Amino acid sequence: MVKKAVTAASGLAVGFLAATVFFGNFSGPAKTTTTAASAKSNAEKVYVPFGQKDEYYLFASGGHSGQLFVYGVPSLRQIRTIPVFSTDSATGYGWDEETKKMLGGYTWGDLHHPAFSETNGDYDGKYLFATDVANSRAAVLDLKTFTTKDILQVPNTSGPHCAAFVTQNTEYLFLPTRFSVPLGSKYESLDDYSTKYRGVMSAVTLDKEKTKLNVAYQVALPPWSYDLSDAGKKESADWAVMTTYNTEEATTNLEINASQADRDYIVLFNWKELEKMVKEGKYEDVGGQKMIFPEKQKGGIYLVPVAKSPHGVDVTPDGKYFIASGKLAPALTVFSFEKAMEAVKKQDFSGERNGIPVLKYESVMEREVNPQNALGPLHTQFDDKGMAYTTMFISSEVVKWNPKTGEVLDRVPVQYSPGHSSAAEGDTVAPDGKYLVSLNKIAKDSYLSVGPSHPESMQLIDIAGKKMEVIQSAPVNPEPHYAQMIKADKIKTINVYPKDENNPLATYKQDQARIERKGNEVHVYGIAMRSKFIFDSKAKRQDVIEVNEGDHVFIHLTNNDRDEDITHGFAINKYNLNIEVQPGQTNTVEFTADKAGTFPIYCTNFCSALHQEMTGYFLVKPKQ
Repeated sequence: MVKKAVTAASGLAVGFLAATVFFGNFSGPAKTTTTAASAKSNAEKVYVPFGQKDEYYLFASGGHSGQLFVYGVPSLRQIRTIPVFSTDSATGYGWDEETKKMLGGYTWGDLHHPAFSETNGDYDGKYLFATDVANSRAAVLDLKTFTTKDILQVPNTSGPHCAAFVTQNTEYLFLPTRFSVPLGSKYESLDDYSTKYRGVMSAVTLDKEKTKLNVAYQVALPPWSYDLSDAGKKESADWAVMTTYNTEEATTNLEINASQADRDYIVLFNWKELEKMVKEGKYEDVGGQKMIFPEKQKGGIYLVPVAKSPHGVDVTPDGKYFIASGKLAPALTVFSFEKAMEAVKKQDFSGERNGIPVLKYESVMEREVNPQNALGPLHTQFDDKGMAYTTMFISSEVVKWNPKTGEVLDRVPVQYSPGHSSAAEGDTVAPDGKYLVSLNKIAKDSYLSVGPSHPESMQLIDIAGKKMEVIQSAPVNPEPHYAQMIKADKIKTINVYPKDENNPLATYKQDQARIERKGNEVHVYGIAMRSKFIFDSKAKRQDVIEVNEGDHVFIHLTNNDRDEDITHGFAINKYNLNIEVQPGQTNTVEFTADKAGTFPIYCTNFCSALHQEMTGYFLVKPKQ
């Protein structure tokens, strides 16, 4: 079986290159036989009348925008852009003190793989996690406010590509790294890559009281690239899996050199065993982090052979199987957790790689599935009947199949080159089975031309019946690297921030608005309300801030409007400052008054009929 799968994968390398050239030269969308009647039917399926709301939220990664995009499903209307890893002038994200501190001096990020918090393997609608490949960070968002609450700089790693879709009760978020580097990122020659470089996986926990992320421990894996991952469910809840590539340990021209070996691996690990190792002190201190070295601390981590260059690895809703495939292979492989556990128990190994036991492929493999003419399997999602839906990057389609029998049930073309997909509640123990969104890498001329750079696309597929049907398409920019779809009624948002009488920076009464000087520090405790600013309630002109050139200025602004959607902004003309204050919220901006002169202040968010009148002045007296 191994030889058959591997040979097929190797033989497809040339075909892959040819297919790559082919999909890069599409002259237009694939011709369809859509009739006026079917188009009308599809339009009715995705139409959400005014006054009604979508059934699902779709949270999609914004890639190198660094942000998170939120859509309604089935309408595919974009509802919100949530700033996470990049500054955002629309909301003042990165200018106020809290978000500026979270960003840590970075102005951009590359957001990948959002993942919801879970309770008993089901989305609980409380938190969302995301990773930043560009700057090795992880973030947690509070879904009550749709805001980023913490960003963690992950040590000893470079490019945490994928969140492991969290363990089934949000005990851990696992972050495998895409790039291998020396521990601590210290300088080492690439000639010593195999001995001095490591691919580190981090086990991250969430402090729910403080909404803070922390690294619990790390694992120093071999110097390979670690791609996607998934956590076990139910009977496999103590386990997790992630894919690897470049097990050749190439350091240049990876397109060729990282595809030499017949196979790469799935890393299979038992996080309960790793957790126990840490408790027993079986780790080393590396830069203040608890680091497990698998070649020294044996157990808990194993390798499963898989066709080379795998991307997605996905656990079935019942937790019995995990599915993976090489990007260059024509076949998908269904692996059994039960067989894997038995093989571990019997030590049914074919050898070791870098000190990690390799399980025999035949001992873990349940079946191989070969959808005829389907090329480039990447990522699999599931419906409420346990059926699997796999994106085929090269043949540009989604294939529906039965994991228990391997039978291919249906296929539908998409435009073009789908990477990931997202089914309704598709990563949980109980998928809904209504919709699947194909996240396509290329759209070509599907939409109105906007010049040489085309938008990518999302396509909504109705999967409720026996036959799949594409019923909606929406342009996106940049393309989402992953998405998760959650029932709308699981998310309980707030409309107004509650009063916090213990917050020393908040000002809830107009007569408490004031300006205080402490040496060359000026603290403004101000109020924003329709349709005026009050900075000093006792001054002749309450909407004026007057300071001296060189003063260090803190503006603590409270939005005293208690109505939902009445957001105020605060900007100083020519001072490159803008923050946003939501209803009931207090926000702070800190800066040095380094330019003398007269500078208008204004509200940047439309808030009332007299929004234009919501202004003031920032007066900076020049130095003598």
